[in-house]
Amino acid sequence: MNEANPVLGILLYVLGGLAGAVFYLPFKKVKNWAWESYWLVYAVAGLVVVPWVLAFAVSPKVLGLLSDADIKTLTLCYAFGAMWGVGGLMWGLMIRYLGVGLGLAVGCGLCASAGTLVPPLFKGELGGLLRLSSGQVTLLGVGVALLGIVMVGLAGMSKEKELPEEEKKKAVAEFNFKKGMIVAVCSGIMSAGMAFGLGSGASIESAAVTAGTSPTWKGIPVLVVVLLGGFTVNFLWCLYLNFKNKTAADYTRKDAPLLANTFFAASAGLIWCLQFISYKVADSKIGDLAFAGWTVFMSSMIIFSTLLGLGIGEWKGVSSRTKRLLAASLAVLVLSLLIIGYGNKLKSGEVKAATVAAELKT
Repeated sequence: MNEANPVLGILLYVLGGLAGAVFYLPFKKVKNWAWESYWLVYAVAGLVVVPWVLAFAVSPKVLGLLSDADIKTLTLCYAFGAMWGVGGLMWGLMIRYLGVGLGLAVGCGLCASAGTLVPPLFKGELGGLLRLSSGQVTLLGVGVALLGIVMVGLAGMSKEKELPEEEKKKAVAEFNFKKGMIVAVCSGIMSAGMAFGLGSGASIESAAVTAGTSPTWKGIPVLVVVLLGGFTVNFLWCLYLNFKNKTAADYTRKDAPLLANTFFAASAGLIWCLQFISYKVADSKIGDLAFAGWTVFMSSMIIFSTLLGLGIGEWKGVSSRTKRLLAASLAVLVLSLLIIGYGNKLKSGEVKAATVAAELKT
């Protein structure tokens, strides 16, 4: 049996957020390849190779588990993964147009809102959460996180008004606020498919534990199905662009370092995949309030991506007012993580009290 450990669960969500914030950095080392060429390598490594290698390592019967799984469950996981795949394609464009800091803040904000609140509403669990102190505190933490996300977006809008166009392009070469915001809205909503997909595989997780998979790793067989859906979309789109833009020759170009480019693009895929591996392992530790994990995960990604954006000069030249708003938004996001952590602590106490009461009755 896998005992809940809320502190470890939240730490893993935060580490996953860190991986999600920095995964894009290796792409900056890729030379003389079009976006679709290095994104294809990233997709193969991060959406297929890494998750399947891990799946066979921690759940050797994974193929049997999936072949015996309910078709409806597999279809939901795959379809939501494909939905995320569309959002993931836009994720790259969002970062190209808005930069790491602002792009991830806006995209993650919308993704966190949809991915956190829709599943409990869909399952009819929101009323039950509101009747418990732990649920009330956790939902308060989700609300505070969403407030912090809005504040980050306001800081980004303030930055847009303050900086001249040439200054923005020093940090983000293709900066385009209007295009970036349109892409970010679409990407954030579609990317929530990952949360829906991972939450649709409960029966596969139960079967994995029954078959001998450690409860810590029970979510990995679900993850490979969801990522397969995402890979299908990414793979087909990148191939289409390779032929449309005549960039299929990138992989044999003499002026492009094949091994180095492949290494850096695959490294981005590895780092990217680590975020969702951390997320699913955290789910196994967090207990009954796992629905709030998506908010913790996304809030952490926003915090780290914003700090990264500051570090690489994306906020250079903005006013003190904008910097204070940005600092306040990060403080609010940190506060939300503490509130959600406290909600999980209350949940542990409620579970123990319920267990003692049940024992006294018997």
